Amino acid sequence: MQKSRAHAALFLGFTAAMVLILSARAQQPTAAAADMIVFNGKVITVDDEFSIGAALAIKDGKIVRVGGSEIERDYQAPLRIDLKGRVLLPGFIDRHLHLRGLSPREIDMKQAKSIADIQRLIREKTKQLGPGEWITGRDWSEYELAEQRRPLRADLDSAAPDNPVALWRAGAHSAVGNSAALKLADITTSTPDPEHGVIEHDDQGEPNGVIRERTDIFRDLIPVDDQEALKPSYVEDLKGLLKLGITSFFEALTSIDDEPVGAGGTGKPVPAGRHSYKMFREVYAQMGDQLPRATLYIGYPGAERLRAFNQKTGDGDDRLKLGPIGETPYDGGFTGPTAYTLEDYKDRPAFRGTALMSDTALEEMAETSASLGWQLGIHAIGDKAIVTVADTYARILKKYPKQDARWFLAHLTMIPPASTLDLMASKGILAAVQPNFLYSVEGRYLETLEGYRLEHINPITSAIDHGVFMAFSSDNLPIGPMVGLYAAVTRKGMSRRVYGKEEAVSIRDAIRMYTRAGAYLSWDEKKKGSLEPGKFADMIVLDHDPLTVDPEELLKTNVDLTVLGGKVVYDRSRDESIARR
Repeated sequence: MQKSRAHAALFLGFTAAMVLILSARAQQPTAAAADMIVFNGKVITVDDEFSIGAALAIKDGKIVRVGGSEIERDYQAPLRIDLKGRVLLPGFIDRHLHLRGLSPREIDMKQAKSIADIQRLIREKTKQLGPGEWITGRDWSEYELAEQRRPLRADLDSAAPDNPVALWRAGAHSAVGNSAALKLADITTSTPDPEHGVIEHDDQGEPNGVIRERTDIFRDLIPVDDQEALKPSYVEDLKGLLKLGITSFFEALTSIDDEPVGAGGTGKPVPAGRHSYKMFREVYAQMGDQLPRATLYIGYPGAERLRAFNQKTGDGDDRLKLGPIGETPYDGGFTGPTAYTLEDYKDRPAFRGTALMSDTALEEMAETSASLGWQLGIHAIGDKAIVTVADTYARILKKYPKQDARWFLAHLTMIPPASTLDLMASKGILAAVQPNFLYSVEGRYLETLEGYRLEHINPITSAIDHGVFMAFSSDNLPIGPMVGLYAAVTRKGMSRRVYGKEEAVSIRDAIRMYTRAGAYLSWDEKKKGSLEPGKFADMIVLDHDPLTVDPEELLKTNVDLTVLGGKVVYDRSRDESIARR
């Protein structure tokens, strides 16, 4: 009897304990559903406080929560990414770059480390295309070639005596052609410089093949490629941006020529070396979720065609939309070198660069853009160009008052007078700048500038101190954001010489200007640019911590993973695995 009572008590006790356990479990909150959890790392949010987390959760392509280890407890997801101590930060936003695709007639200059390599590539292309066909190329820089000089007419002649050749320098402000190209362009010893351009000559007075700024003289002779045939190479370039950690970008010169006549178009193909809004629409309609978010500058087509186009800045969606009218250049560039300056170039009395349009044309473009509701982003590199464009912006914005126009100068390469910086700040005129120029264009700066103008080239701190809002970008020199971060923080050129140390910024500010600031220039600051709840899950994983690593290591920093809208779109480990096969 006693044994039975003991068993009964034991049973009742066990039952009561189970009831308590089940009751406690019922009171515990159920883990929330997410699509992805990223944990065990350093999450650099780039929020107002530049706060640091350890994990975040993603649902429906957006961030739902950022925090610490509790994220793993509070959320369950089919995809869990262990950062293993690595750094997670917002994807880079490049405010100004150029995608061009690779034409069948183009040599791939990325393979060229010397003029000898360029000649080899040209010879191979002549065999492929046959005599008489144009051969093109782009993005060479004498400072990255073994010979440390520019390729010239004679170099190209020896490689292709029977084919016209034109190769564009990085920055696209100059091009070199061979004898066949010069003949087709009708350029001889006695040919005068074209308007807004320069034809270079050798010591004997013969054209050396280089044309500065007016490279359209070559381009207009080159047969136009079929846009459909170029699409695969554009897609490859777009996916290449993801490998660099760029999740949003601004294409700096897009044509509307191939829009219907009466709706902004000309009825003619897009010029050689250009692409179109129509082409981008077709590509993004097919695979937009696999490509970085794009905002397109539209090259100014003239008042009549812009009115007929009947669209404006902001039209589109979060994958592809219209940005400003731009970068339609007011002046040249230092890769020419023809940037328009207030004072003479070093060792070149009376030479101050080139304005590529009249002030009347600039005024008309600005007024038309304002009246039709377009943002404006005009190319201005030299200090004279910056002063002129900023003054024009201020007049037009006063005539067409709009509280939030966000007009900006593309480049702001030289430091302008303090009065111009003050004007920009007071009128809300922004700047999309390229700190990487200091690194990659150093040689041209040394050739053309000296003193204060040289030390304060590509100013950052000076402009910020006057209240000018700045966002970073690359303009393809090179596209990789790590070079821009490095130059902004160290103020070092390719030679490792330091220029104007007082213009340097902290790595935190540099990251802000390559992420959050870029979003502001397209009215997307509530959607992207930082890792905060409600924003797109556009983010990257780096193999070095930019906040703690020696700045010299920034140039060696790799993107391990790129996530776009909550989907992994690039994984470096897979690339390396494929490369080893």
